[in-house]
Amino acid sequence: MKSIFNTINAAEITERMDQLSENYIPKWGTMQVSQMLAHCSAFHDIPLGNAFPPRGLLGRLIGRFAKPMFYNDKPLPHNMSTIPTIIIDDQRQFMAEKEKLKQQINIFQQGASEKFSRHPHPFFGKLTAEQWGKGIYKHLDHHLKQFGV
Repeated sequence: MKSIFNTINAAEITERMDQLSENYIPKWGTMQVSQMLAHCSAFHDIPLGNAFPPRGLLGRLIGRFAKPMFYNDKPLPHNMSTIPTIIIDDQRQFMAEKEKLKQQINIFQQGASEKFSRHPHPFFGKLTAEQWGKGIYKHLDHHLKQFGV
């Protein structure tokens, strides 16, 4: 399984992001490409320690049982529910969002991966650094495929 903490995997994600343009239409869902980039950045703010969405009751009850879907090698389902605080429904500037996301990927490359495991996922709960790395890669891959790259 690929991980955002792996330099080769991070470079592959960045190269795929460079293929995007602001006119790309999603294969599923309603987000514009700039909103998708902002959504991914907002998601990364959780393991980076910049956002702390609360754990909901459903996550507390079943999150640990569903946790493997975040970091296993099965694709994420289309149109699955997301963390309410990272739903992006306003207009965003494509290049600014793309650069912000690239900067976050660089942060994941520069830091010790273990420091990112301290921040729990709001649905799945506590994750190891390895699980975060795989899940972050999987989430980015899911959304890049959403836009055909």
